[in-house]
Amino acid sequence: MVSKPVVFVIDDDASIREALEGLIRSIKFDVQTFGAPEEFLNFKRPDAPGCIILDVRLPGLNGIDFHRALVKSGISLPVIFITGHGDVPMSVRAIKAGAIEFLSKPFRHQDLIDAIHVGIERDRVQRQAAKVFSDLQARFALLTGREREIMLEVASGRPNKQIAAGLKLSEFTVKVHRRHVMHKMKARSLVDLVRMADKIQGRDAAV
Repeated sequence: MVSKPVVFVIDDDASIREALEGLIRSIKFDVQTFGAPEEFLNFKRPDAPGCIILDVRLPGLNGIDFHRALVKSGISLPVIFITGHGDVPMSVRAIKAGAIEFLSKPFRHQDLIDAIHVGIERDRVQRQAAKVFSDLQARFALLTGREREIMLEVASGRPNKQIAAGLKLSEFTVKVHRRHVMHKMKARSLVDLVRMADKIQGRDAAV
């Protein structure tokens, strides 16, 4: 069963939280509201695609600094900033920090809805990419030490004969290991295996 997307609203104004909750539920998304960043951090988030609507002006830590703290802690939920006191420099800082939108109050409901859809889709893609990478790492962990060595040699473009000479193995042994690697990694071709090796070694962030 696919979990329903969740929008997290962090705003110290109770009337704003209530209005946004009604709007978000009207587009069939779940919503959780918080009056302060600490409340959000203490909440056990469901395993579902989501995004954050974050007020820039919060008591204590401001929204932009809180967003930076989230990123540093590994929470990569897309953020939509809202503010009643926005200015150009602040919006530039927000976008540079990775926000997907910066809306000044009062804003059009449709603008926020559009931003929410962008945020949810972005998180959905991020979550899928993370799952693919996790599965790839799990398959790589099943390889023996020799198989990992040969996988990386093959992915670097070296032919079997050269790999065999470098590792002091027979060419037949290299071919056997190579078949095992292709099977365990579920690689459909050499190109597929090269892409997997690049991802595992961090040379390619795309999945």
